[in-house]
Amino acid sequence: MEKCKHCDRSKHRTIEEKKHLSVRLKTIEGQIRGISKMIEEDKYCNDILIQLLAVNKSIKSISSEILKSHLSTCVVDDIKEDKLEVIDEVMELIGRLN
Repeated sequence: MEKCKHCDRSKHRTIEEKKHLSVRLKTIEGQIRGISKMIEEDKYCNDILIQLLAVNKSIKSISSEILKSHLSTCVVDDIKEDKLEVIDEVMELIGRLN
């Protein structure tokens, strides 16, 4: 389990979770490379924008998935330990995600 350089916080993920997230991120990387190639090949703006929207949707989807996991594990654990400052942290995080 990797520790944050700035604090003692970390998140244990199962091998399956890591594999799933890694596959999703590699897909997004491929989408980005495809968009870069489209720009190099002077593809039509509308087509590029459609691909950018797809990437945006993919990123929002994985962000939502990680947020749900965070809320159901890390945040719940912190609240059980009376570390209520986590609520402010989550509120700030949700504001940034929108």
